[in-house]
Amino acid sequence: MSDELKRQAAELAVGYVKSGMRIGLGTGSTAAHFVDLLGARMRDGLTDIVGVPTSEATRAQAEKLGIPLGTLDEYPILDLTVDGADEIDGELRLIKGGGGALLREKIVATASERVIIIADKSKLVSTLGAFKLPVEVVQFGLEATRNLMTLLAADAGCEGEISLRKGPDGTPFITDGGNYILDCAFGRIEDPEGLDDALTLVPGVVETGLFIGIADTAILAGPDGIEVLETESSDEGD
Repeated sequence: MSDELKRQAAELAVGYVKSGMRIGLGTGSTAAHFVDLLGARMRDGLTDIVGVPTSEATRAQAEKLGIPLGTLDEYPILDLTVDGADEIDGELRLIKGGGGALLREKIVATASERVIIIADKSKLVSTLGAFKLPVEVVQFGLEATRNLMTLLAADAGCEGEISLRKGPDGTPFITDGGNYILDCAFGRIEDPEGLDDALTLVPGVVETGLFIGIADTAILAGPDGIEVLETESSDEGD
C-alpha cells in the first residue's frame, strides 16, 4: 500500500511539470516514482526538459529513461525540484537524508524556484525527530565532531545517541561527496531552527538533514486520499 501511495503522490507532482522546465530530481523510493513518471511523460510528448539529479543513483535511473541531464553549473537556477522526505511537519519543515543524499538534495532544492515534496501521509508528524536526524560530516576528526555535536545539540534541547551510519557490509557509509553520516536519535526536536543553527556551528559538519524554509508544497497520499499542504507563497507564479 505504501508504495502505491508514493506513486499516487508522484503522479500528482508530475502534473506540475511543463515543457521547457529545468527540474531537480530527488533521491529515494518516492522520488524514484516521480523520475519514472517524468520519463513516461517525455515519451508522451513533454519536451525540452533538463533534469539535475541529486545523487548518482538518480542520475543512473534518469539516464536509463532517456531524461536529458545537466548540472547546476550549467543551470544554476531551476524551475522546480521534486523530492521525498523522511518526516514533514505542518509548517513544511523536513527531515531528509535517509537515503544519504541530503547535501546534494539541499543544494539542488535551494537553487529551485519551487520545491514540491512527495510522500505517503505517514511521513506527516506533529513534531520532527522520531526519524533519526542525518548529519553529513567530514571524515577527518570524526569523534571530535561527534562530541561537539552532542554538546551543542544538548544546548538546543536535544539529547540521544549519535551513531555513525554503516553500510550493509558493516563499513562506514560514504556519501556521493565522500563524507560520513551521523544519525542522531533525538526523539523529539522541539526547536528545529535552533538545532540546525547549533549543529552548523560545528566545523566538521557539512550539512544537516533539517530542511527549513525550503519546501513550498507537500503532496501527501493516504488511504483516504491526497492532501496538499502549501506555504503562503507557494502559489506565486502559477
